[in-house]
Amino acid sequence: MIPRAEMKRLFPARATFVGAFSGPVPQSPLPEVVFAGRSNVGKSSAINVIVGQAIARTSSTPGRTQSINVFDLGALRLVDLPGYGYAKVGKSMREDWKRLIGAYLSDRPQLKLVVALIDARRDPQDLDKVLLEQLGRLGHPVLGLATKVDDLPKAKRESTVAALAAAHGLPSDAVIPFSATENIGVEEAREAIAWSLSPG
Repeated sequence: MIPRAEMKRLFPARATFVGAFSGPVPQSPLPEVVFAGRSNVGKSSAINVIVGQAIARTSSTPGRTQSINVFDLGALRLVDLPGYGYAKVGKSMREDWKRLIGAYLSDRPQLKLVVALIDARRDPQDLDKVLLEQLGRLGHPVLGLATKVDDLPKAKRESTVAALAAAHGLPSDAVIPFSATENIGVEEAREAIAWSLSPG
């Protein structure tokens, strides 16, 4: 269990928006935690509920995040990557996003954790597999959030999350059942982020 004072330090009452980057993201001495996932997976809602304030813009229209958005929480930086896989975005823009995300992930020594959001209501998606395989090749630690589990029957949540973890080659304890609307898995996600920042 992470001490309450440390959790308050990592997730303060006020975060600062650093900027939205459509090119290289300036380096920082602060550790970074990255959120990545398909469009409409609930990424912005997850960020807001985990941080405890509305820093990421939510929208009913998928594909709103079109740049790398960086927030300063004081002890760390939180990075919101563009949602991938949105069909109504032109092919050239999807390719731009792919290059942008790939370039960021390939040169980020201060990156401590990638929070990969996966829709628990859907079968394993190829684009999620591609991202997770890339993260594995780069050696980045991954925490999976199986989002929108509140839409699943309670009796099926555990088996569904376990099946998603297995399909994506992740340890079962590396994927957390999550719901931003019902606060499921929020404290577990905060704890995992805090542990990723611990020395050693």
